[in-house]
Formats: sequence, structure tokens, C-alpha cells
Amino acid sequence: MYNVGKVVNTHGIKGEVKVMRITDFDERFQPGEPLYWVKDGGKPEKLIVSGHRNHKGFDLLTFEGLPTINDVERLKGGILQIREEQLSDLEEGEFYFHEIIGCRVILEDGTELGKVKEILTPGANDVWVVERDGKPDALIPYIEDVVKQVDIVEEQIVIDPIEGLLD
Repeated sequence: MYNVGKVVNTHGIKGEVKVMRITDFDERFQPGEPLYWVKDGGKPEKLIVSGHRNHKGFDLLTFEGLPTINDVERLKGGILQIREEQLSDLEEGEFYFHEIIGCRVILEDGTELGKVKEILTPGANDVWVVERDGKPDALIPYIEDVVKQVDIVEEQIVIDPIEGLLD
């Protein structure tokens, strides 16, 4: 199962929930699409999207069979997920977060820097947070000038850091 959003609140009285998106794919929230809601490590509950709209930077969703605020109140704080078979094929040079997190990061000379522990999405490009032994985390921008090779099978990323990046 892969996370695609977090239910942060209800919206109005007609069964809408406010979702903080954790995906780049709009099609995840289209009517008819199945999502799996889970909270606190419980058993996933299948929900079918019946409506979707954007509002003030959030996705507002409604689900089949949950027409009122009373029906969706319990969803607050839960995570919306999809199954592995719902993952889309990606273009060359595009990766899912779960493929990058945990990869070893090495310099072009073979020196190991650390492992990717998190991915930040602040704006124009993603930033990979690399956990280093005995040093502060390194923030590696996912740009062509820095990231030279990504090998998902070997779980290895080769970088050529720009001056000052690792200081």
C-alpha cells in the first residue's frame, strides 16, 4: 500500500473531507477510483471516490455511501492509500518516493555519503534528505547538475555535489 493523501478535516455538512495530497497524480482522486483509508495501523477500509474538487490548496473528496459530515467525521487523521497494482508507469528519470527512500548515496569517486531518509517537495524540484554518520543531514536537490545516476535495482544514487552543498 502506498500513501496518496492525509484526511486533515471535514468540509461542510455534505460528506466532504479535506485532503492534504501526497501524490503528483490527479487521477488518484477522480470519481470511481478506489482508495484505502487507514488510521493508526488498523485494517484498510476501501472507499470509492464519488466527487473531487480543489479548494485553497487542498483536495476535497466525497465517497460513495458517506453523504453527510456524520459519516466522514471518523476519517479525520487517517491516511488514504492505493494498492501497488494502481501505481502508474513513470517516464525516464521519474521515481516514486518509496523507490528513492533507503537508497545509498555515493559521490562519483565512490565515497559513500549516507542513505536517503526523506524527500521534501518545497517547489521547483524535490530535495532528498540524506542521513550521514556523525554529521548533519545533507540536502540534495534532485537536479541534473547534481544527481548523475539513479539505480533503483541496486538502491544506489551517484551524485556530483555542487560547491558548498555538503558543508
